Amino acid sequence: MTHIALYPGTFDPIHFGHMDIAIRAAGIFDELVVAVYDRPAKSVLFTVEERVALARQALANMPNLRVVPYGGLTVEFARRIGARAIVRGLRVISDFELEYQMALTTVQLAPELDFVCLLTRQAHAFLSSSIVKEIALLNGDVSGMVPPHVATALAEKRRERDQNHELVPLVSLRD
Repeated sequence: MTHIALYPGTFDPIHFGHMDIAIRAAGIFDELVVAVYDRPAKSVLFTVEERVALARQALANMPNLRVVPYGGLTVEFARRIGARAIVRGLRVISDFELEYQMALTTVQLAPELDFVCLLTRQAHAFLSSSIVKEIALLNGDVSGMVPPHVATALAEKRRERDQNHELVPLVSLRD
């Protein structure tokens, strides 16, 4: 029996913290499906096609891992691909409350699915896609946070936003 796990997220953009969780989960399960959510409630910088392409390139060396877009309920998508578990990463204490609530909801909707949380390595615990985007859009150095192809894509988005005189959405730790 093949044990398939689903690692869902927005991945806008994928960063070293996401990659760490994906690589480690791929080492635990026979197959890992990294699923890029197509219509998150939060605003995104990259299209779903761009996010999938960036993630595929970042994780290309993992033979038992595939990156796909998806929409709708995560548990329904997990069922469609035959997943037995949903994988999530925990960075900080505040993540636990949200992930715990999602795990309980998952069990309510799909009791056959397990919910597996992996702790992010300390080196990546500060990373979030929002912080990476803010730094990149303000012309900061993100080379220690994302693979080179993602840094290049972020620089291109910054140039586009600068040409259109768009504001940079700021992350506030006090919000």
